[in-house]
Amino acid sequence: MYGDPALPPDFVSLPYANPEAPKGGRVVFGNTGGFDSLNPFIQKGSVPWQLRFWSFEGLMGRSWDEPFSLYGLLAESVETAPDRSWVEFTLRDEARFSDGTPVTVEDVIWSYEILGTKGHLRYRGLWSKIASIKQTGPRSVRIAFSEADRELALIAGMRPILKKAQWEGRDFANSALQDIPIGTGPYIVTDFEAGRFVTLRRNPDYWGADIPFRRGTMNFDELRIEFYGDETVLFEAFKAGELSVKREFNAEKWETQYNFPAVRRGDIVKTEIPHGKPSGMTGFVMNTRKAPFDDWRVREALLLAFNFEYINDTVTGGAQSRITSYFSGSELAMQPGPANGKVRELLEPYADDLLPGALDGYSLPEGDGSARNRRNLRKAAALLEEAGWSVKGGALTNAEGDPFAFSILIRQGDTDMQTVIEIYARALERLGISAVAEKVDNAQYAGRIAELDFDMTPFRRALSLSPGNEQRLYWGSQGADVPGTRNLMGMSSPAADAMIDAMLAAETREDFIAATRALDRVLTSGRYVIPIWNFDVGRIAHVKEMKFPEHIPIYGDGPQYMPDVWWYED
Repeated sequence: MYGDPALPPDFVSLPYANPEAPKGGRVVFGNTGGFDSLNPFIQKGSVPWQLRFWSFEGLMGRSWDEPFSLYGLLAESVETAPDRSWVEFTLRDEARFSDGTPVTVEDVIWSYEILGTKGHLRYRGLWSKIASIKQTGPRSVRIAFSEADRELALIAGMRPILKKAQWEGRDFANSALQDIPIGTGPYIVTDFEAGRFVTLRRNPDYWGADIPFRRGTMNFDELRIEFYGDETVLFEAFKAGELSVKREFNAEKWETQYNFPAVRRGDIVKTEIPHGKPSGMTGFVMNTRKAPFDDWRVREALLLAFNFEYINDTVTGGAQSRITSYFSGSELAMQPGPANGKVRELLEPYADDLLPGALDGYSLPEGDGSARNRRNLRKAAALLEEAGWSVKGGALTNAEGDPFAFSILIRQGDTDMQTVIEIYARALERLGISAVAEKVDNAQYAGRIAELDFDMTPFRRALSLSPGNEQRLYWGSQGADVPGTRNLMGMSSPAADAMIDAMLAAETREDFIAATRALDRVLTSGRYVIPIWNFDVGRIAHVKEMKFPEHIPIYGDGPQYMPDVWWYED
C-alpha cells in the first residue's frame, strides 16, 4: 500500500515461519457451543470459525509481519494501474483445488460474483465496487474498480477462490451441513458429527507445499475441533488431556488456574506471545437503534456507572489494562487532548455532528477503585436527569412513566461476562436501572445478533495496523440497519464515513495515520461501547510437543499464527 514490501521477490519463506519445520502430529482444539454448517462463506448457519483459515485460499496472502503487504499464493504475479484503478492477477499453473482439479480464471470470476451476491455480508462490499472483471489471458484476470479506493486491489487479492462446478444447479446461499465447499487450502474436512466435532487432515497432494509463502507452514497432519457446552467444561477437558491447546484471555485465570498437574510436570507449556497490534475494541456494545441508547447522555451515564477499576480487579486481578480507544496501543490511536494539525482539519467540517470531546479531547471515565464508585454515579444521575429520566419509587423512569430496564444478551457458558454483568447490574440498581443477563445458546445468539434483536451485548472488534474497507462494515452508515450488519451499535455518522473515505484515499502514510486518528476520535467520543480490558499479549497453553519459531510476527498471535506456523516435535 505504501512503499515496497519488506520481502524480496526471491524470498524463501515468511520471516516468522521455519522452512525446516517437520510435518506430522495431531492437534485437538476446543470450541464452545456447536455448529450447523460447514460453509464459512454464507450468512446462514453457525460455522466453526477456524474453517475458513485452514481450507481456503485467495490469490494472495498476507504477511503478518508487516501491514498492507500481500504476497503471491494462488497467483504467481500481480500488476496494478499507477492509480490502482485496476488489478490483474496471473494464476500459478500448478494451483489446484483439493480434489486435484486446476483452478481456472472461470473459477476466480465466479467466486467473486457468488460471494459478492450470495455470500456473507463481509464479502459483498467489494462486488459493489467492481466495474468489470474479465479474463485477459489463459491464466490471467483483470478487475477494474468503479471508485477511487487504493485498498481495493489488496482486498481483491484476498478473496477466497471456490470451485464453480461444485455448485452448478445447487443453492449456494442455503447449502446443507454436508455441502462443504471445495477449497484450495492445505486441509480437508474428513469427518464430522453435527455439533460435536470436526476433523481436518492435511492434504498429502496439496498443490502449494513448496511455494515460498507456504514453506514451513501448515505442518500438522491432523487438526480436530471438539465442541463443549461452555467454557468451564472446555477448560476441564483441557486439564484432563482431551485437548492439545487452549488460548486464555483472562490474565488472572492464567496466573492462578494454570497450575494443574500437567503444567507442573512440564507436559503443558504456558507461552506468551507479544504483539504490536492496536487494542481493537472489547466491551459491551449498545444498540443505538433503540431508545434510550440513542441518546449520547444516556450512553455516557452507562459508561460512568461501569466501575471498570473494581470490576477489573475482581475478574482479572487487575492484571489487564483498560482499552482507551479503538486503536489504542498503536501509532494509529487518537492522541490525548484537543485535536490538532491534520486531524483537526479533517474533523472541523463535521463539528456540528460531532459529540462532545471529539474535537476538544475525550477520555473514559475513571472510578475511584472502590465498590461504591459514588462520584461517577452522581455524574451519571445528573446526565440521566438531563436526558429526561428521574427516580420515582426507587425506579428510574422517563416522562411517560416507562422504567429504565434492559437486558444484556450473552452466550450460555460465558462465565467471565456473567460475573461482569452481575457487578454492573448492582451499580445500575443504585441509579434505579434494572439490567439483567439474557443467556441463550450459540444458535439463538447468532440469530438474535443477525436480526439486531438486543439492547446490549458483549462486543469484540479486532483491528489491525492496516485498517481499510472493513471499517465501513464495522462503523459505516450505509449498512447500519441491514440484518447481519457488522455495525452492531447502529452508528450513522457523516464524520465517521468521511474519515474512512480519507483513510482509503490517503496516498502517504502521514495522511493515513491522521485519518485513522480522526476516526478513532469519532468512535471513542461516540460512546457506543463500554470498553473493558486489553488483550495486550497472547496466552497459549499447549502440549510440550507443539513448537513455534523464535521470530514472532508484529501481529503476534491470531488465527493465522497458531496453528499455521507451529509444528509437532516428539
